[in-house]
Amino acid sequence: MIAIGCDHGGYELKKEILKYLDEKGIEYKDFGCDSLESVDYPVYAKKVALAVASKECEKGILICGTGIGISIAANKVKGIRAALCTDSYMARLTREHNDANIVAMGGRVIGAGVAVDIVDAFLNTEFSGEKRHIDRINMIED
Repeated sequence: MIAIGCDHGGYELKKEILKYLDEKGIEYKDFGCDSLESVDYPVYAKKVALAVASKECEKGILICGTGIGISIAANKVKGIRAALCTDSYMARLTREHNDANIVAMGGRVIGAGVAVDIVDAFLNTEFSGEKRHIDRINMIED
């Protein structure tokens, strides 16, 4: 199960990503928001981050205007490694090297096609499990 959430700046892009998830038969839980009405991104970052940290959901997707604020907010939750990605290469490497469990994107800075590529790479790339990467993740968490 994938957790997904956004603020008003990410709402339109979230709708496109939900179409992709539906087409691929990927189960998700949508934590909102549900319109273009202005809302506070930390609220949605926290909902998604808590769902991932508690293992209610395996991974998460967050979207705000730039992806910056929502990723910063999500990373405040213990056990979360949210990575802001602007292309599929970043998404693939953050999974392989950082074992990121949330991908963040900016609805005002990337288009739907790029976003779907990012989500696809993020969801379909496994953590490498290499000792050097594990050691670095442990350093981050300490």
